[in-house]
Amino acid sequence: MATTQPIRSKKEVRKLAAYYLDLGQHRNHVLIVLGVHTALRVSDLLRMCWDDVYDFDNGRVLTTIELVENKTGKSKTIALNEAAIRALSLYAAESAARGRFLMENPNTGNAISRIQAYRIIRGASEALKLENRASCHSLRKTFGYHSWKNGVSPVIIMDIYNHSSLAVTQRYLGVTQDDKNAAYLSLSFDEESDYSHDMYTNTPHRALQDLF
Repeated sequence: MATTQPIRSKKEVRKLAAYYLDLGQHRNHVLIVLGVHTALRVSDLLRMCWDDVYDFDNGRVLTTIELVENKTGKSKTIALNEAAIRALSLYAAESAARGRFLMENPNTGNAISRIQAYRIIRGASEALKLENRASCHSLRKTFGYHSWKNGVSPVIIMDIYNHSSLAVTQRYLGVTQDDKNAAYLSLSFDEESDYSHDMYTNTPHRALQDLF
């Protein structure tokens, strides 16, 4: 069985996120946006209710959410970025209600199933003809891959994923030879390339060194 891969192209991530938004299907849009921006497992996304993400007293999306992971039983606090808040706000305008599932099946009042979530994500990736067919798990991996590419320390990514070691995170991120080559090619000792301050910051090539 092929290993699930992250979506490495930012352009493809944007296209995938926009697919259901353009169709006016805000629930499906939120599923993809939260999958990419929170690194939550699909089982946790499907368990979430509007009360977990929306402040009904003040009529706004929360900026930070808290939950207990279904798989690990560990508490988790997640800061929602602008993309997640924007997607949730659009969806909330038509669907927010106390006690209802965020990913609700309108025919049953229950949360959509894992199979339905898979079909939503896979259907968009196939319609867009993405290089790698996206799945629920590839969205979770996409978060880590692009966080690492943006210079986030692998130690932080490891903690977000609740991985047991950096070696597990290394395999999970799906680092390619192109990523390694970029690290080799980015190093310069030219006078105009002063990166001495870089030694203690999380720039992409430092993150790669930390990872390996």
